[in-house]
Amino acid sequence: MSIIAAYNEAWDTGNTEALAEILHDEFVFNPHVGGITMGKSDVLAFAGNNAPSSENNRVLFENNEVGVAHSIVHFANGSTSEAVLSFLQFKDGKIISMETGATPLSDDYKLVGSE
Repeated sequence: MSIIAAYNEAWDTGNTEALAEILHDEFVFNPHVGGITMGKSDVLAFAGNNAPSSENNRVLFENNEVGVAHSIVHFANGSTSEAVLSFLQFKDGKIISMETGATPLSDDYKLVGSE
């Protein structure tokens, strides 16, 4: 299984133990909002606590050094869902950094083929 696919599965199931194994101890997350940076412990705390859910997860590219992924993300607070593009860097077979960019989707958004 790819690193990104393993990350998506762990995130979507709230499996923080699996996430802890996938994220490098030096992990840094730079999300597309808020101008903040999160570390491994921040993400693990967030993952098990009202975390956003995703659908249509796709690995666009992945090798031993980097990966690019895309998904539709829905937030627990009810804010507008987003199409999220993620760039990930790997070290020692784990995710060491992740940066996202996103496009907000309209309130009446429906995933193509879901009807």
